[in-house]
Amino acid sequence: MISRFYNNENISIQSLKYKLRLLLFSLLIYSCSEIEELDIPSDIDNSSESNDIKTVKNILSDGGFDISRFYVGTALNTNQLNTNIEKLFLDEFNYSTPENSAKQSIVHPEPGIWNWDRIESFLDFAEKNNIYVRIHGPIGPQSSKWAKNDSRTDDELLINMEEYMSSLSQKINNNSSVKWMDVVNETITTSGEWFTDKPGDDKWENPWTKIGLNQDGIPIYIERAFEIADSLAPNVSLVYNQHGAMEKVMWDKVKETINYLRNKGYRVDGLGWQAHLKDWKVLSLNREKLDFLSDLIDWTHSKGMEFHITEIDYAIDEVPPTDHSLYRQANGYANILKVLISKRNNGVITYNTWGIVDKIDHLGRDQNKFLFDKNLNPKPVINYLRETLTTQNTELVILE
Repeated sequence: MISRFYNNENISIQSLKYKLRLLLFSLLIYSCSEIEELDIPSDIDNSSESNDIKTVKNILSDGGFDISRFYVGTALNTNQLNTNIEKLFLDEFNYSTPENSAKQSIVHPEPGIWNWDRIESFLDFAEKNNIYVRIHGPIGPQSSKWAKNDSRTDDELLINMEEYMSSLSQKINNNSSVKWMDVVNETITTSGEWFTDKPGDDKWENPWTKIGLNQDGIPIYIERAFEIADSLAPNVSLVYNQHGAMEKVMWDKVKETINYLRNKGYRVDGLGWQAHLKDWKVLSLNREKLDFLSDLIDWTHSKGMEFHITEIDYAIDEVPPTDHSLYRQANGYANILKVLISKRNNGVITYNTWGIVDKIDHLGRDQNKFLFDKNLNPKPVINYLRETLTTQNTELVILE
């Protein structure tokens, strides 16, 4: 279960010492049945400053991966451009998502209002630096207060949605940096029902379902969004993105909906899973759930579609996080990547983290979700991801 650390004749003494000590630590974890009682070493150096340690993009290009079929990157916010975070990103990755900058709530929040500044600045950045881009501009819950207002009619919502999706599709279609677009997002609840609207305008809801269902019981907004994107963005791969965990009833309905759309003649090129992980809800450290994910990827590739991890992060409910939690986080991220590596010969794979540097989120939570800490220092997780890619190790580390 424990990853093997790769050998390199040119590796520095400092890096070698780090890897040997981390191996000893991993063996200690593995040999103890009560992991919670371990005295985890506090002096392990998690830095990755040695010049001989390759970054993710270099490992992919030099390590035998087909870089036209296997992508690893992270989301960036436009306010992180022209900062040290941008430099950190450019050193490590060449694939990114402009976080929420392309969503309806930003671009076309209400009739007559358009704001392209954020997405245009990101596309300029991507073209300048040869970055592959996923446009995360789906029709889904993150919509404007105007759209969520209870007085909105189905006609008003449909017009706004069609205007937004048409303009976005046309804008990105001939941009050489853009490879994918998430067309819809969070369409189905974890209990297998259509995600719909709620009273008021301050809740997490999906107002677009109010537009209605077609004669086959499919939300009109889903069918119409793919119809528009298929027509106006033929150069972009179109992704059906979904939240949740490994709930069978939810994924069964997602599969049914994708099959329906494709049978109707609409292009659905990929299936995406957000993969928002939480340390207190074990998923990526559980074999049964990882097996379910493996089967989901197999289903996707069997349909000739791409599989995308679109927003992976791993929340820790401790401030500051303990070494124990950081170890679990690192393996939680790495296990998902290992499953993807095992599928890399079957179809296109992407792995996108929902951030690169820890921060206080929009709800005021300090959950240390990402790859580098708030001072831009590397956390164990980034070293685990690099090492997993380098060794192409697919042995899972199971920690219940």
